[in-house]
Amino acid sequence: MRNSERYMAKKKTAYVCNECGADHSKWQGQCAGCGQWNTLQEFVVASAKTAARDTRFSGYAGDAGASDVIKLADVDLAELPRFSSGMQEFDRVLGGGLVPGSAILIGGHPGAGKSTLLLQTLCYLATQMPAIYVTGEESLQQVALRANRLGLPTDQLQMLSETNVERLTNVLQQHKPRIVVIDSIQVMHVDGIESAPGSVSQVRESAAYLTRFAKQTGTVLFLVGHVTKDGSLAGPKVLEHMIDCSIMLEGSGDSRYRVLRGIKNRFGAINELGVFAMLERGLKEVKNPSSIFLSRGDEPAAGSVVMVIWEGTRPLLVEIQALVDDSHFGHPKRVAVGLDQNRLNLLLAALHRHGGIHLGDQDVYINVVGGVKVNETGADLALLLAALSSFRNQPLEQGLIVFGEVGLSGEIRPVPSGQERIKEAAKHGFTRAIVPKANVPKQPVEGMEVIGVDKLQEAIERL
Repeated sequence: MRNSERYMAKKKTAYVCNECGADHSKWQGQCAGCGQWNTLQEFVVASAKTAARDTRFSGYAGDAGASDVIKLADVDLAELPRFSSGMQEFDRVLGGGLVPGSAILIGGHPGAGKSTLLLQTLCYLATQMPAIYVTGEESLQQVALRANRLGLPTDQLQMLSETNVERLTNVLQQHKPRIVVIDSIQVMHVDGIESAPGSVSQVRESAAYLTRFAKQTGTVLFLVGHVTKDGSLAGPKVLEHMIDCSIMLEGSGDSRYRVLRGIKNRFGAINELGVFAMLERGLKEVKNPSSIFLSRGDEPAAGSVVMVIWEGTRPLLVEIQALVDDSHFGHPKRVAVGLDQNRLNLLLAALHRHGGIHLGDQDVYINVVGGVKVNETGADLALLLAALSSFRNQPLEQGLIVFGEVGLSGEIRPVPSGQERIKEAAKHGFTRAIVPKANVPKQPVEGMEVIGVDKLQEAIERL
């Protein structure tokens, strides 16, 4: 009898993939769902008694009207008004402001400024509504010292040091805050799970518990998440599926600027970009990000050209640099920083075939100034013209901007929002533009000479 009781009391375990969230009954080297290796981690399955001990938080979306079927047109939208975070750049990335009942995951490398940004936001919002900052990694004295160092108003913000999710939600139910920050989700734990805080099971269940609480009570929930060495969020991949908004704060410790980028957003566009400057008084929003990335020298240099990229709902002027040098080894190097390296190889092949410029025996280095990552194809033409300028050692004029997609057959394809890009460049004093012919505005832009090209060879001739 005792042996059977021991057998019944044995822990049930499953193995969860960190990349795709697939469940497996036993450990194996390769995930059957996504095919990644060494991504399975042990997950302790809660018993039926543990899972049913608290029925107040059932369902991710809360229980408001869950038993009633209503038409989509009858859903009341006035119940979820947005409110500002106090920073326009932060609101831009969030899709226009904070939505009550939303769960927002913010990640970034250590020292990027996650805690500083959220502390500034909460000190501002605490003067208008009840707000609680929950810290599990730092003591209350450390947070208070940071707030005093930044010169923030500390008389309204409520603090709490807690890592147990059940006790935390009980406290939140008593105080009924409108916005809560959890710093960080990796130190939170649920009583019913025996694994250590930070494991797959603890992070998964803690995030689900807090998300359910936020949905039911209409609380804005901020979850601070750590990142791995490759820059992705640590913990299970299902964490990004639970929450409403996932944003990343990028920037190294030696850089003055921080870039806030939207990864997932159920309330707005995901490709929005916010730029902040790290000062002694904390993070300050940069209203005109193009001025940061255009820190060019007075004298024109070979291999440098300015391109206009489209980030979210606004254009950004970014300088791209190229260095083409004789290769001293058998295999010429192709290095791209801020751009896709495979894209670079494709474009160099198109330059040789349709432009008649042979760079097969040259090392080609491409860099986007300011640490910006360019993902769109509108930078193709600027990349090739910068490489050509460096190869010929021929500086391009200072007032030139370039954008356009280059096809493998040598054609120059149009890019979206072309006229807005040209107008933005004209505001910053640029006088000449080489763009796809389909992006040439019908009405001339004041102070701007726009040259439309169809073929790569034509663009090379117009330099």
